Amino acid sequence: MEKEKPSGAVWVIAELHDCRLRTVSTQLVGKARSLANKLNVPVEVILLGEQPEEPAKNLIASGADRVYIGASSDLAVYQSDVYADIIVKLVRAKQPEILVMGSTFMGRELAPILAARLQTGLTAHCIDLVLDENNLLDQQIPAYGGLLSILCPEKRPQMATVAGGVFPTPELDSSRKGEVVRLEIPTELSARVRTLEVVIESHDEQSLESAAFIVAAGAGAGDAKGWNQIEALAATLNAALGCTRPAVDEGWTDLETMIGQSGKMVSPQFYIGVGLSGELQHMVGVKGAQIMAAINNDPKSPVFEQVDYGVVEDCRTFLPLFIERITAFQEERVTC
Repeated sequence: MEKEKPSGAVWVIAELHDCRLRTVSTQLVGKARSLANKLNVPVEVILLGEQPEEPAKNLIASGADRVYIGASSDLAVYQSDVYADIIVKLVRAKQPEILVMGSTFMGRELAPILAARLQTGLTAHCIDLVLDENNLLDQQIPAYGGLLSILCPEKRPQMATVAGGVFPTPELDSSRKGEVVRLEIPTELSARVRTLEVVIESHDEQSLESAAFIVAAGAGAGDAKGWNQIEALAATLNAALGCTRPAVDEGWTDLETMIGQSGKMVSPQFYIGVGLSGELQHMVGVKGAQIMAAINNDPKSPVFEQVDYGVVEDCRTFLPLFIERITAFQEERVTC
């Protein structure tokens, strides 16, 4: 593919899961649309998969002007080397100004591969993307108790990953017109790794992203016994259980339950943080919560400045009593 004049476009690498667009992909198209409007350039999207034609229409309805689709049964399951070969070739030919993708399992692996091969910079887990006075992409991440801005003034494209839920999901406009460009995909794709079978892991727990009620905790649980109390609180409230990184590092819970900059972004109706200090890396993940409460034994903890209600008490002392009162209240409601 021949190298063309730089398009200056804002690009999104979209992602399919079970033949459906991931929500983060349409959220990023919506954000790309606002950036592109300020730069007066088009929004273009790359979408690879077995049957990307219908999802491509939703990307246009979300704000894309052009969608490059690669359709092949060999692309049904993400393979890093195959996806990277196709995307790098297209980026080098079209030369977009900005390229963003979701901070998903695929994005966290693919984005640094692309950045290395394109010899450009990459900012991971951004919580905002804005344009500075020189129209450079200001890639903002939480750091040092505040926000850190990262710029890539020389190399192109300017690359960033963003988790789902950071940006709102745009309303679909079925009247929007756009172009779908079909890429030429070789009939035989050479991959170092071939997927033989996909086994879907079953989860009994609620999905954090869709949960109305979330209980989250971290190092403040103290130990496995303390974590069991927090699990009991979540079960009593029929809430989803989230965590900060120390809980994962200690082996009390899985990485899938981590909330924050390098975890999941959530928007519950009610959130309770137990034994959390209120570090920005976690709190950015719950900024969509409607009502927030915290339990912490330190009255000066920063978490109390970020919530609606606070309880100053050791969670290991407070939780058993709290669970007992909730259970009694629930039984009274059933009796009445």
